[in-house]
Amino acid sequence: MLDTHTTQQPAEPAAAPVRPGQWRTVAAAMFVCGWGGNQFTPLLLMYRELGGYSTLSVDAFLGAYVVGLVPGLLLAGPISDRRGRRPVMIAGTVASILASLVLCFGEHSAWPIYVGRLMTGVAVGIAMAVGSSWVKELSTGADTGAAARRASLCQTAGFGLGAGVAGALAQWGPWPMVTPYVVHIVLTAAVPVLLLRIPETRTAVRGAAGSLRALLGELAADLRIPAPARRRFRWVVLPMAPWVFGAAGLAYAVMPQLVDNRVGHWGLAYATALTVLTLGTGAAVQPLAKKLDSRKGSRGGRAPVAAMSVMLLGTVLCAVNSAVLSPWLAAAAAVALGAGYGIAVVSGLLEIQRMAGPDDLAGLTGIYYTLAYAGFLLPTVLATLSAWLPYSVMLGAIAVVALACLVLVTVGGRSTQEVSGPART
Repeated sequence: MLDTHTTQQPAEPAAAPVRPGQWRTVAAAMFVCGWGGNQFTPLLLMYRELGGYSTLSVDAFLGAYVVGLVPGLLLAGPISDRRGRRPVMIAGTVASILASLVLCFGEHSAWPIYVGRLMTGVAVGIAMAVGSSWVKELSTGADTGAAARRASLCQTAGFGLGAGVAGALAQWGPWPMVTPYVVHIVLTAAVPVLLLRIPETRTAVRGAAGSLRALLGELAADLRIPAPARRRFRWVVLPMAPWVFGAAGLAYAVMPQLVDNRVGHWGLAYATALTVLTLGTGAAVQPLAKKLDSRKGSRGGRAPVAAMSVMLLGTVLCAVNSAVLSPWLAAAAAVALGAGYGIAVVSGLLEIQRMAGPDDLAGLTGIYYTLAYAGFLLPTVLATLSAWLPYSVMLGAIAVVALACLVLVTVGGRSTQEVSGPART
């Protein structure tokens, strides 16, 4: 059997020079893909009230998004490592446009919503795995922390503004099930063309075997955690990553539904405000994550511990609010969970960028974001279990799990060393 790793040459940097500031175009692509990915979230109440869908159905729409996201994250990164960043990123941006187009037809049928959300997940997966790596490679003269902040901040800004604009249009604009998607299509239309002008940082691998079996072997190799980093990955990254978007799901998918009866006809506006509050807080605290990560003597463990500590506070507030049902306490929980999200997403990305070599950066970034987005299934799981368990019990159990993860991350940060760019064996 042919060993594909012995017959390939590593990807070489493209000849085109990289000029300062070119990362901004890729960041813009991440921004619009993030906009398209999260514009749907504040509309959950609209689909439930105007479309007549059940709570389980609208949470299942979120699940369809994750189903598309996982292959986008796991496959797009390794493919771009070996075939180039530009074509994969352009494909993701085009998929984001097509997804919004399909969602415009979801007013009377659930199938366009499922299909559109699936395509949206693919687009966001590509943007996160490939865009984060491309921004890092284009960030000439910047340290790893600055590159990680640029990528995560642009994606977070897209998530927040997309939700804010879509929610406002659905609450006060005409044709609420169509207008938000049209705005996203118009905003994104020119971005694929602009990406054609950005230099490629990864050229196609020479001598790669052409069979499907060989390609799958290559992808599997790019998704393998390097041996020197596995212990730290298990103890620090793995317990923290699902809380990144698990926190987001609790803040702006679960809390608005719990307090819906307390806000009356302002439910959609309130859900929108909670989404923007969560992601705005997440964006604001991201510089703090880099400072915590760079503290001497911290072994890179302070930022994950800080993230999980704030996550624990947020989950406790959610558990308390499941009994109190206060819109103000839900907002406080959103701030805490947003802060945890912002610190966790940056510190996890920095951990991965230290672990990865140049030939598997996008692949390992995809693994990290896949674990992070697994937490976004949490609202669907809670909605399913609510037929048997009250939310107070389920959210209390989630707070206990957050405490256990905090303990794991604390112990792991102290007992493992940072790993920087390990070579493959």
